[in-house]
Amino acid sequence: MAKTASKQPKKQKHIPLRSCVSCHETKSKRELLRIVRTVDGHVLIDATGKKSGRGAYLCAKLSCWENAMKRKRLEQEFDISISEEDRAELNAYIATLPKD
Repeated sequence: MAKTASKQPKKQKHIPLRSCVSCHETKSKRELLRIVRTVDGHVLIDATGKKSGRGAYLCAKLSCWENAMKRKRLEQEFDISISEEDRAELNAYIATLPKD
């Protein structure tokens, strides 16, 4: 007697979701950019999404970044004040974003 393989539907892969700290829109983790507060207190853009430290997510939209910087959303999320050099790096990145 031959065994018949039971056809089970393929299990959907889990997609991690995150919320933008500016517009609060929920998207997949890969659609958002991660900003990380490192152990030594620096705030950096985490392109890989794997740096250790406290993370926050922002959309790749100019309006979200401008809003987050103006309303100090990153400082609220990380509970620190961002140093001038870190702020300059973030502003340099913001300048590369296309207008919405």
